[in-house]
Amino acid sequence: MLCLRCKNVLQQVGGGARRPFGTNPKTKLRRVLVVSKLTRLEFEKNRDQSATSLSDAKLEQKIRDRGSDYDAMKYYHHLHKDVEEDVIRCFREQGIEVRVVNRLTINKELLRWADVLVPVGGDGTFLLAAGRASPFMLDEPRKIPVVGFNSDPRRSEGRLMLPKHYSANVGEAVKRILAGDFSWMHRSRIRITLVGAATTERPPPIDLHEYNVSPVEHKEIVGLNGNDQPQSSSRILPYLALNEVFIGEMVSARVSHLHLRIDKSDIVTKTKSSGLCVSTGTGSTSWLTSMNRLSTDNVRDLVEIIRRRTNHATALAGLDPEAISDEYNQQLVFPPDDPRLCYSIREQICVGVWPNPKGLESRGFAKQISVRSRCIDASLVIDGSIAYNFNDGAKASLAVYPEDALLTIEMN
Repeated sequence: MLCLRCKNVLQQVGGGARRPFGTNPKTKLRRVLVVSKLTRLEFEKNRDQSATSLSDAKLEQKIRDRGSDYDAMKYYHHLHKDVEEDVIRCFREQGIEVRVVNRLTINKELLRWADVLVPVGGDGTFLLAAGRASPFMLDEPRKIPVVGFNSDPRRSEGRLMLPKHYSANVGEAVKRILAGDFSWMHRSRIRITLVGAATTERPPPIDLHEYNVSPVEHKEIVGLNGNDQPQSSSRILPYLALNEVFIGEMVSARVSHLHLRIDKSDIVTKTKSSGLCVSTGTGSTSWLTSMNRLSTDNVRDLVEIIRRRTNHATALAGLDPEAISDEYNQQLVFPPDDPRLCYSIREQICVGVWPNPKGLESRGFAKQISVRSRCIDASLVIDGSIAYNFNDGAKASLAVYPEDALLTIEMN
């Protein structure tokens, strides 16, 4: 059941009964919240108080003086904004009300107002929008669909966005969306629950935005979870991870000490590594694959070793190392709606007194993972963006729940 606060919000926003855009064919799309990419040039203008008072000419000179490419910043700024303006125009031409926010201005009121979030940028902008489209962020159970447009398809793969064809044909995509000419997709997300006494410390999360020179506190996300009571022994974080959760020391040269429990096993495995990555099917195309991929040279070296040690030199001579590495790397990817987690212990120490832990491979699947920190200065990082302190004694449980899945669309 909805809490009284949520019911009041639903009645007040938009001045009447809501008709949210979702999997119900009787609902209609009326309100679009465009989530704009914060370009490098915009970041430079908002970087500090002195920059906001600078004229464009003085800001340009300041950027050039430190050796940065101002011309490239300006070019790509306009490239992104041209696509964004096209998206806004096409929706408005169809009678849709559109509002625009970015990383600095997005808030819960506008998220509740929207029937759909439309990030315009790359996968980072999509992850920003998806991270805010969480029932724990909104204090309401409904799912807000997220549909993205890639604003720079030549440089950005944009796997989470609509196909690149629609970057230059926005009007076609908008008409198909309004006509229901697409397929709904549910992308699994990771729910993170902090457990134990460490949850009462409640340190603020840190926003690791790609352009931040130093991390800044992301103030809006403190205290968003209605079930997040200080007296509770557990705390569900308001963010759901669409790609992955990474846990490890902030200084990459320092060894991460983590205790892992996979599913409901009675065995707790002590690990030393460069950190732990827990990925969804959506994230399996990203960092998970980068961590575990085999290069063509790796395969070529392995084939040569096998050839020298066996009597099958003739058969091995016909093998194509590039084809083998491609097939292996493709097998690292699994479907975005898969309910399993894939964990990968990054650069695990497996020598001397720390051999490969029995019963726990460095990579595998699980339904639930418990992690306890024995680190000095570690963080739990959600989708490479939001970080929570995760030092000695902190414990987290990671799992996938069907009701947490992100609602988006497929359009071929």
